Amino acid sequence: MQWNIAEINEMVKRESVFVEQILNEVGRVIVGQRQILEGLILGLLSNGHILIEGVPGLAKTLAVKTLAGCIQAKFQRIQFTPDLLPADLTGTNIYNPRAPAGKEFTVKKGPIFANLILADEINRAPAKVQSALLEAMQERQVTIGETTFKLEEPFLVLATQNPIEQEGTYPLPEAQVDRFMLKLKIIYPSKEEEMQILERFAAGEEIKVNPVVSPQDIVKARKVVNQVYIDEKVKKYILDIVFATRFPQDYKMEDLKNLIAYGASPRATIYLTTVGKAYAFMSGRGYVTPEDIKYIAHDVLRHRIILTYEAEAEETTTDDIITHILNEIEVP
Repeated sequence: MQWNIAEINEMVKRESVFVEQILNEVGRVIVGQRQILEGLILGLLSNGHILIEGVPGLAKTLAVKTLAGCIQAKFQRIQFTPDLLPADLTGTNIYNPRAPAGKEFTVKKGPIFANLILADEINRAPAKVQSALLEAMQERQVTIGETTFKLEEPFLVLATQNPIEQEGTYPLPEAQVDRFMLKLKIIYPSKEEEMQILERFAAGEEIKVNPVVSPQDIVKARKVVNQVYIDEKVKKYILDIVFATRFPQDYKMEDLKNLIAYGASPRATIYLTTVGKAYAFMSGRGYVTPEDIKYIAHDVLRHRIILTYEAEAEETTTDDIITHILNEIEVP
């Protein structure tokens, strides 16, 4: 395939104008958290689901709801609890005694039939419910009884986890966590940002956001993202980063060998490429740079590296390991 980078560049500049408009509109409601907002848009453009981790009260729900308003998307928030059933998520067949013979059952669709799904505290629900959600994420369809329904595009699941409470929870298995394209960490705002939050919300007035784009525009933008150019050298750089998580000794990082139990899966390679293209698109460029990969690497890799007990004893995090790898791998 012949790549005309100048043409792709022009197309990306033209089609990516709405990104800054969305960030500005969401910024009228959400103070700071630029990286989280960028992560949500990256998920939309890359057609991948997102795991969000953060303590309560950091505006996770508000951020997703505000984003949904900006893209005129259907939004549903599902609070996961231990007594939740798969049918509460997907829907079920309801018996109607007044219906004509042969049509006694009608389909009642569940909250999964939306564009943006906020799965609040996903680790509070049992495995059956988690797997029902993950099936919808993977297949982008839901089967109720004998009928299969396609989910509308864009379809994005944003699942939250509370890191401070583990009692009575059902942690997601590593294989299921790997299905999430990104894992975003929300941190506390700075003192200046919290003062802005105080002044903005103390008045008690609801700030309404204006629609910037439609869901169809997002689907159209994804096609442009797919055309963003990525050079062979950048592809090799991505492979080096991923393989360094599996075989650190091959990259002169013997000190990491006893800290990593399992490295990143091939999904990491695919997602670093896909999200790298989406980040280049957000930056108004038609090509991916190594700096794009470095910027998104933590969000793509942090939930794909499984640490040893030795690493946990030394209080080494996956973010520490990713930073070390990025510092050591030669940038093309």
